[in-house]
Amino acid sequence: MRRKLSSSADEDNEGSSTNDGSQSNSHAEKKTFSTAKYDVIRHSDTLDRRKVEKALAPAQLTPDSWTPPIKPQPSPKKPEPWAATQPDDKMLDPRVRRHLRMRNPWSCSLLTLTAMLSALVLMLYILHSFATRQLDSKGCDMYYTRGSKFFNFADFDTEHTRFASKYSLHLYREVLFDDDPKVKGVPVLFIPGNAGSYRQARSLASETIQHYYNSVQQDKEALRAGATSIDFFSVDFNEDFTAFHGQTLLDQAEYLNDAVAYILSLYHDPRRSKRDPGLPDPSSVILIGHSMGGVAARTMLTMPNYQSNSVNTIITISAPHARSPVSVDSDLVRTYQRINDYWREAYSQKWASDNPLWHVTLISIAGGSLDTTVPSDYASLTSLVPSTHGFTVFTSSVPGMWSGADHIQTTWCVQLVRPIARSIFEALDVHRPSQTKTRAERMRVFKKWYLTGIEDFAEKALPHNEPSTLLTLEDQSNSIKPAGERLVLRNLGHSDKPAAHVLPIPPQGTPGQKKFTFLSNLPLEEGADDGHIDVLFCSVLPLQPGHSAALFSMNIDLSEGRAGSTRLACKDAASDRISLPASYRTSVNPFDKTSPFSYLQYELEDLGEHQFVAVVDKASATAHGWAIAEFSDARDSVVPVNIGMQRLITFGTRFRLPAERPFVTRFEIPALHSSLLAFKLRMGNQVCGEDAELFTPLLRQYLSEPHESRYFVNVKEANISLHGIAPFMPPPLRSQATSNGVSLQFWTDPSCGSSIDVLLDVDLSGSMGKLVIRYRTVFAAFPLLIVALVLRKQFKLYDDSGVFVTFMDSMDFCLRTSMPLLFLALTVLGISLAVSSTATSTATSTGWFNWSTNATESAVDYTKNDLLLGSQDPIFWFLMPMFGLLSASLCMIINYATLGIISLLQLPFRLLAYRSTGPKHGSAKRISMPVFASVSPKRRIITASVLLLLVSTVIPYQFAYLVACIVQAATCVRAFRHTRENRSAANYNFYNYAHSILILMLCVLPINVPVLVVWIHNLAVHWLTPFSSHHNVLSIMPFILLVETLTSGKMIPRVSARLTYVTNILFSTLAVYAAVYGITYAYLLHHIVNGVAAWLVALHFSGSDLSLSGLTRILDGEGDVKKRP
Repeated sequence: MRRKLSSSADEDNEGSSTNDGSQSNSHAEKKTFSTAKYDVIRHSDTLDRRKVEKALAPAQLTPDSWTPPIKPQPSPKKPEPWAATQPDDKMLDPRVRRHLRMRNPWSCSLLTLTAMLSALVLMLYILHSFATRQLDSKGCDMYYTRGSKFFNFADFDTEHTRFASKYSLHLYREVLFDDDPKVKGVPVLFIPGNAGSYRQARSLASETIQHYYNSVQQDKEALRAGATSIDFFSVDFNEDFTAFHGQTLLDQAEYLNDAVAYILSLYHDPRRSKRDPGLPDPSSVILIGHSMGGVAARTMLTMPNYQSNSVNTIITISAPHARSPVSVDSDLVRTYQRINDYWREAYSQKWASDNPLWHVTLISIAGGSLDTTVPSDYASLTSLVPSTHGFTVFTSSVPGMWSGADHIQTTWCVQLVRPIARSIFEALDVHRPSQTKTRAERMRVFKKWYLTGIEDFAEKALPHNEPSTLLTLEDQSNSIKPAGERLVLRNLGHSDKPAAHVLPIPPQGTPGQKKFTFLSNLPLEEGADDGHIDVLFCSVLPLQPGHSAALFSMNIDLSEGRAGSTRLACKDAASDRISLPASYRTSVNPFDKTSPFSYLQYELEDLGEHQFVAVVDKASATAHGWAIAEFSDARDSVVPVNIGMQRLITFGTRFRLPAERPFVTRFEIPALHSSLLAFKLRMGNQVCGEDAELFTPLLRQYLSEPHESRYFVNVKEANISLHGIAPFMPPPLRSQATSNGVSLQFWTDPSCGSSIDVLLDVDLSGSMGKLVIRYRTVFAAFPLLIVALVLRKQFKLYDDSGVFVTFMDSMDFCLRTSMPLLFLALTVLGISLAVSSTATSTATSTGWFNWSTNATESAVDYTKNDLLLGSQDPIFWFLMPMFGLLSASLCMIINYATLGIISLLQLPFRLLAYRSTGPKHGSAKRISMPVFASVSPKRRIITASVLLLLVSTVIPYQFAYLVACIVQAATCVRAFRHTRENRSAANYNFYNYAHSILILMLCVLPINVPVLVVWIHNLAVHWLTPFSSHHNVLSIMPFILLVETLTSGKMIPRVSARLTYVTNILFSTLAVYAAVYGITYAYLLHHIVNGVAAWLVALHFSGSDLSLSGLTRILDGEGDVKKRP
């Protein structure tokens, strides 16, 4: 007997009911899974079902279609499942073909296919640009230790800290120099980062020990200044995932404070200490934190168990200070906010006595573009610490390193480890209880070792030095150059005796803002008798003959004993020497193994007490050296480039270095300040000739805040990228009216006498690659925006027509209507936020008294860049629709990947559903396989209750969520199999519904996985203490109830128009929140989706009695459930 596809509710129940228990007359009026086709008939505005019945009537006679279980119909040849219910397209009405296409979950429209392929091409283009364009060269050499050994403090147990069973404390010793576990020097504590090891301290600890025994111990002046040995401690956090979990960060900070107290107590115990009893016992510990270890170091000072003044120096390496690297954990986001608010509030105090951090110096060292683990923008301290107490510097700025470093390289890079070790020794003062110099002196030391020295605020040692050299010149000497003439020396050392070349210093007040600059390829060495060249700043000294030896450490007499000589008291400028990368025609990278250039730079105000500059050639043999010295005007050496951002991006800019120019020229480009843009600089040839050329052009690209300098040698082309104004970054502690942007500083050979053209164009491909590291967290939030819109459309069509369309069909509807409108509105909102942010920064004043205080304005809103994509420039308006398209494509990929996995998983069921009756018959017999088998209500209630009980006590709700995802995937597999075997509208509705809910849950899964990883790691290290958070059963109960309901094959009922508005509002709220706040506060997305799940559960309840018996029927599938084939 032929069965109609759509007639009465009873016929539907008899044919392909998903819930056979709904055959009861008392429930005939309810909208259950089995009566979904009744709703289709009732809403005739969407599709004429009778045409479908008529067209499909012959297809229902195929052997593969399911009929009431009277007797299975054998088939000599098993047809394809889809072919069984799809007649030839030519026989069908176009609307019927459209209906069948809607039933196929693999189908997609031309629009969705085009959008997906376009987004895939764009995504591959961005990833290719990230991997191949604007890449910095790696110049780090690995540090190798010799005979390292760690001593574990077993007595640092539960009497001292409650984390003794999880963490441990170690002391590093270099066996070749010292293998005594007793403390004897200044304590330094290394703090590893996320999943880091305490053994990462080996390189830095080994360098400090070797430097002390090989150098400091023999330097009497350094010992008198307070230098001594270092006791290098390191903590073992068992490779905790600090970046994923706020409570873990707080636990580590608490343990670190306990460890600092224990370390300081060691110096009071004569049995554990070999320290000189005449020295004060240490009262503070120097902290060095890598990655999240730097954040843990700052957290220590906010904890209740922090001992006041026990920490006054913190050096962090690749640490994300400004904001959390991920926002999937509420505790982590709140902890970051609390820590940063504490530091900002401390430095907003007017009086030093009210600032608990007044004595603290904080240095942040960032790896730059090579660090793809944590965006180096986040290492900035501009929103946390004033310049009097700390600064941010990039490894490419560190003298002698001149290279970026990736996240791990910063722990073992020789070029970085050495300046850190030397700066620590120079900052020590063992005669003080704090074991360090004063805060101002420490800041001076750190700036000396980490900054280039070319900064405008760089302090010069020359004004503070005493004259050390007596220079005697003949009165008639022709070595004095005329005022304003440049000094160019070639082939230094060609004479067999010293020679002095003197430049007169312009008098103070000379118009033009004069500046003295000097450059040589020979080293400047202070007080070196065997040096090649000296630069002396001299003043006339009326001195009687014979007194020079008593007053000066060096006497240079170039008068040859003639009468009528001039004596000059001179200061050596070698202490202000600045190292620059050597630039020759053979140079490739700034970190090449060649001797660096020596550079000096002084403002005219720094030379007020001197009258002459003497460049003394002391080489006894030809040194193939050269030197250039001159006084230049600021209007010639500093050139502002006034161009807007739009014009710079569209047309680029071109400027020329004239033939008559200072050998140091700086171009200031205020519009070039965004970290999202990359540029390509092309420089013309320096026409000079190889024999006459002293050096090839050298370029320094730099930002003043944070301190980022990048050098390019032998410049022909250069990749210009920076860490300036970045997405989501909070505003500076003291709001500045304008941004100085990037400056390009050129050193060129002035003796060539040729002009050089410079062209600067935007590198579009390189700029696209910069989006990866800054916006990778977008794909934790924006896919939920897309899925929310898709589900909203699916429910709207289902409530209107009774057809729950496939995920891709709903995506097609959204791409045509809601998505363009929403992203247009979000784009307009983003532009308005960027304009208001720029206007606020421009209008804000620094205050008339802030020059003498550390106070910050209370009006600064540090969260104003947290919304949307965090862009502070309206020119990046296109990012919102671009990321929307990429997220839509990602959701399509997730949909098809999920569908493919489900198809593979249901294959074993299909193989079991058919078995051979033997070789005699050669046919297949279909056996009845249960799909949604009956499970007692009691069992389901007990299962859910046990799971919720475990959530409230032992396991975090993230684990229960993972279980729910697995159960939902199993439900989709069963529903897909049943849909393939019984092709009814009701079955398709249920599968499409379950599949879309699974996609929604999978998009939330990345938000929950990091905390789950932390919990599993704690189990692995036998730390069984439950989390203080993540045990709220309400955060998972709606998911559990929804998943349990769907396991029974229960289709959500259709609702009235009024309740449809509620569903629309919930999904719209989820979409808008994911777009506006989802990146910064991603953890809340779980709770919003949890609320949506609660509403869907409520809709399921609306189809049954609101009682315990109703709950039982829902969990059990509306009564007695038959095992469905």
